[in-house]
Amino acid sequence: MRTPAESSDQSSWVSLLDGRMRPEWAKEIDDFEAQIRLRLQGKLDEKVFAETRLRRGAYGQRYDNGQRFDGYATRELDFADKPTKGPDTQWDAPGMQRIKLPFGGLTPEQLEVIADCSEEYSDSILHVTTRQDFQLHFVHIEDTPDLMRRLAAVGVTTREACGNSVRNVTACPLSGVCHTEAFDVAPYARALMEFLLGHPDVQDFGRKFKPAFSGCEHEACGLAQMHDAGYVARVQDGRRGFKVVVGGGLGTVPKQAEVLSEFTPVEEFLVQIQAVARVFARLGEKKNRNRARMKFLVNKLGIEEFRRLVAEEQQKIPYDPRHLGLIENLPVTAGEPVREPTMMNGAVRPEGFERWNLTNVRTQRQQGYRVVTVHLPIGDLTSEQARGLADIARTYSGDRMRTTVEQNIVLRFIADADLPAVYEALGAIGLASAGASTIADVTACPGTDTCKLGIASSRGLAGVLREQLAPRAAEQDAAVNEMSIKVSGCFNSCAQHHLADIGFYGNSRGMDGRQMPHFQVILGGQRTGNAAKYGMAVGAVPSKNAPKVVDALTDAYLAGREDGESFQDWSLRMGKRGLKGIVEPFMELPSYTDAPDFYIDFADARLFAMADHGVGECAGEVVSLFGIEVMKAESEVFDAQLALEEDGDPDRAEEHAYQAMLAAARALVRTEFIDVTQDPQEIVREWKSRFFDTEKFFDRFAGGKFGQFLLDRHADPTPSGNLTTAGQRVEEAQLFIEAAHACEAKLEAEKTAIKVTAGSR
Repeated sequence: MRTPAESSDQSSWVSLLDGRMRPEWAKEIDDFEAQIRLRLQGKLDEKVFAETRLRRGAYGQRYDNGQRFDGYATRELDFADKPTKGPDTQWDAPGMQRIKLPFGGLTPEQLEVIADCSEEYSDSILHVTTRQDFQLHFVHIEDTPDLMRRLAAVGVTTREACGNSVRNVTACPLSGVCHTEAFDVAPYARALMEFLLGHPDVQDFGRKFKPAFSGCEHEACGLAQMHDAGYVARVQDGRRGFKVVVGGGLGTVPKQAEVLSEFTPVEEFLVQIQAVARVFARLGEKKNRNRARMKFLVNKLGIEEFRRLVAEEQQKIPYDPRHLGLIENLPVTAGEPVREPTMMNGAVRPEGFERWNLTNVRTQRQQGYRVVTVHLPIGDLTSEQARGLADIARTYSGDRMRTTVEQNIVLRFIADADLPAVYEALGAIGLASAGASTIADVTACPGTDTCKLGIASSRGLAGVLREQLAPRAAEQDAAVNEMSIKVSGCFNSCAQHHLADIGFYGNSRGMDGRQMPHFQVILGGQRTGNAAKYGMAVGAVPSKNAPKVVDALTDAYLAGREDGESFQDWSLRMGKRGLKGIVEPFMELPSYTDAPDFYIDFADARLFAMADHGVGECAGEVVSLFGIEVMKAESEVFDAQLALEEDGDPDRAEEHAYQAMLAAARALVRTEFIDVTQDPQEIVREWKSRFFDTEKFFDRFAGGKFGQFLLDRHADPTPSGNLTTAGQRVEEAQLFIEAAHACEAKLEAEKTAIKVTAGSR
């Protein structure tokens, strides 16, 4: 039996592990270091440098302004021409470094190097993302070239981990060992990454491009339906190939992917994706980033025309030996075991083992071996834990570890007899928590901890929910344990809240000049079928009520389900009206006087979004004019959702969505111009001149994106007659209303600040 270093995938999938790196990677890092030097000398524009560093995976970070060069880091630089500190510079500005792991695969050696880098350049925490990457936070920009060189020496790159590029290629973490897969897709995911990394045809995108691979048609696997390009393994007449889908996405307005090809032979899939990339680069939106994703292009052209353009482009592509060279002689499975598949039989089982074995262990296709999921609360592990995990993998697994979109790590080819020893070894490093893939295994994006776009504390809520749910797991109903919860800090769905049984995304509401953190509740998403169904929004609740909402929903489900009915099926049967009835009691905004803790987010000690500027008279008893008016908008968007769900009427849904945006716009206008009429032309004209053109409606994370939804719909109110398009327009209306709430709260806070300042003079 071969050792991990000799296993069949090592030579083709991993760069040399002897301190050398690919020459082209070395040159790219040298070039990036030179660009850092030019930026520090003031010889490179920040906007140009921003795109460069993003393509190297270097992101800005919340609070400390991340990688933005308003100034220069305090740490001593090696560059001789470091400028003198000026009066307006900002110092000591660390950011986030994303590390790209195709299909989530990594070796023990790679994990050890990432752990070393997290300790030397970061805060000793490795964070697993929902795209199977690692992220290190608080990394100084001048350290990134050395960090990248150390990673490159063990076959890991950060190139195009961010930016308008092909992001990490994700895949099912069970590929190669799954019972139901058509074939192992991981080698093909790696081939796609190798082919597109730095390819000239993917350098001119208007936005990011996310691919994914799935070995199964009906399981969750790679979640192909929510991706820009999704590949589902199929075997037809003895040939391997893929069902290829394009134009999926979550984000602010989720969309299911459409079928580009029912079967593309593996020999043709690289040239096909090159053609897709060329069409996207040529015809995709470039000026308006809010409409620049692949889903908008597919929607605009229609899948038939898009398919025709791809086929036409494919015929023009010159011969490239890599089209076949990268997929020749690929391994059937990724690596081989290092220990014999002996059975556990009567082995002594440590305390806690049975519960862990039930939730964190599953059988794999190879007889006598198991897959172990290492549960990482909120996706974090320390550098010491990472080194310990590498040792465990080296001893018991020998195969590549895999990160997962649920922010965990899996070990494969664990011999059945070794499970007790693996459990004890994981326990020794604090990684033996049970509950993987249960309702207590809450997925969360970084949110307000480090992300500049975060509105509410997703990690804070996830931590509270885990503490609430984990102790009940042993006694809890099995159907509830199988549910999923995902929490995003904003509407961008980085935690994939649309796919959860219970999803949350952060927003805010205001009362009396104060802002309160909220979460929109999304119910009934479906991960199986490769993300077959997106959940529905039922209402926003104060953050501190979100844990109560989870209890209310699970209690109602247990009390009202039919035999064998899943939470998704129950949600569908209940309908939006019934679900809102469960959530509505938790939507009320308490006054600051009655519940000051509601104005402080989870895992924070400060008032949400602003300092306490004083409380007006009769706090909580006076409802603003905006608050009264905007309720009409929320009623309209609710009716729009019912028109879709209960009546299947896209035209009526779109009309309600349009009226909802008009009502929200009028609510804002009446805060400045009380006499505005109900005429749509006047409403849009006044709103545009007072809030859109002045950029009052704009915010730091969306700009004027949501305002454009109203302008576009007002300019062309023609109904689409299409349920998918209508669903997108209803989502747009919901986001417009959220933006109106945020705009009013911001303006009220500014007014309060002015009054306080004037009163102190």
